[in-house]
Order: sequence, then structure tokens, then C-alpha cells
Amino acid sequence: MKLNLKNPIVFFDLETTGININADRIVEICYLKVYPNGNEEAKTLRINPEMHIPESSSAIHGIYDEDVVDCPTFKEVARNIANDIEGCDLAGFNSNRFDVPVLAEEFLRAGVDIDMTKRKLVDVQVIFHKMEQRTLSAAYKFYCEKELEDAHTAEADTRATYEVLQSQLERYADELKNDMAFLSDYSSYNKNVDFAGRMVYDENGVEVFNFGKYKGQIVSEVLKKDPGYYSWIQNSDFTLNTKAVLTKIRLRELTGK
Repeated sequence: MKLNLKNPIVFFDLETTGININADRIVEICYLKVYPNGNEEAKTLRINPEMHIPESSSAIHGIYDEDVVDCPTFKEVARNIANDIEGCDLAGFNSNRFDVPVLAEEFLRAGVDIDMTKRKLVDVQVIFHKMEQRTLSAAYKFYCEKELEDAHTAEADTRATYEVLQSQLERYADELKNDMAFLSDYSSYNKNVDFAGRMVYDENGVEVFNFGKYKGQIVSEVLKKDPGYYSWIQNSDFTLNTKAVLTKIRLRELTGK
């Protein structure tokens, strides 16, 4: 099924060092850009993470230190990637919880200013889990009636994700709209304020904390009654995106803008 697109959409998948969202580094990225007219452009890049790739991660995706030693760093290719995805919606498999936050962190570390909050974010895994509750390999077999060869390689997973979404739209034509705004909303469990989901929007569209002792409390009110909480987050092991979003809220409250 051809996707009904207003903007180009980029399906992408990351293979990483597999540490944690704050310290993780990309070792491979593949993105498939689909245009409203159906044309496609694909690109796969190996990245030197400038750190050791743990053996446990290499065992999954098959990428070892020696495979990326002569590859560019993310900082060296960040601007080209940003240009490639400029004006595009984004889609992936578990992308809202993993790929988008990791990519956002890498852009911030590289000093590339790119606002991904204005994009439609379609998470094919969430649609799958809401409908069938399985994994990508099972999803590919279930929806596309194919075996996923080379699973856990960025290119194979990216292409499979694209094909699964097309099949989902055909299978659930009465429930799913072929519309990126609808799919973005449908494939989100929470209305995240930051990519890591440390802050979410409540039913009134107000930012509230989604963790810790102030979970469920309005962010701006917490910052007023406990100014030290802002400093604690800024000096702790939270993502750069979380810290930047919290700073925007704080400045908005201070300036009234």
C-alpha cells in the first residue's frame, strides 16, 4: 500500500554501543526516505563511536571496533544527516523510546541544532503491540509472510519496518488511517515533552514530571517551590534533551514568553 504522505517520511534504524540512553553511541544508521509520490532513497552509514563497542552488543549486531575504526564520527556526518531528514516525518520500530532519543542526543553532542519535536513520529512497534503484541521478526512474518533475513542489521530492520507499516495499513484499513498525524498519535503511549519521557503532557496539555518524587506534578509549579530540583537535574545523569527542554520551561516561566 502506498503511504498517504503530506511530507516525506524517513524510516530509520540505529545500531549502537548498547550502553544506556545517556551514554549510548551510534555505530550504524540506515534511513529510508519515502516521498509523497512513492519514490525512495536509502542510505546506510557505519559510524566510529569513539569508544569501545561492548562484546555483548557486537554479538547482537555483528559490528566490532575494527569494523568502524576508519569510519567517520557522528559529528563528521551529523550535518549531512540533518539535511537529509530536514522537513521529514520520522518512523521506526521502537523509535519513540529508543532511536529518536538516541539520535537527538547525538545531534546535541555534535552541536547540530535540529528540532525533531515538530515532526510526526510514527512508531511501528507500538502499532504492532497494540494490535498483535509481538517482535519485529514475528511482525515481518505475520504481516508480510516473509522471514526476516539479517535481523539486527540496520538496513534489514529499516526495510522490514517500512514493509510492516504498509501491511498494517492494509490489514487494519477500518481502524488505521493512512495519515501520518493519525499514526503518530496512535503510536504514542504518552504525550512526551522530552524524548526520554521524563516529562509528559497531562490531559490538559500541561507539562508534568513523569518520574521521581514529583511524578504527576506540574513542572512549572515544582520549579517554583523547589528551585534546587532544576539544578539537581542539570547536574545529574539525565539526557541533554531532557535538560534542554526543562531549561526552556524554566525560561518560559521566568520571562512569561
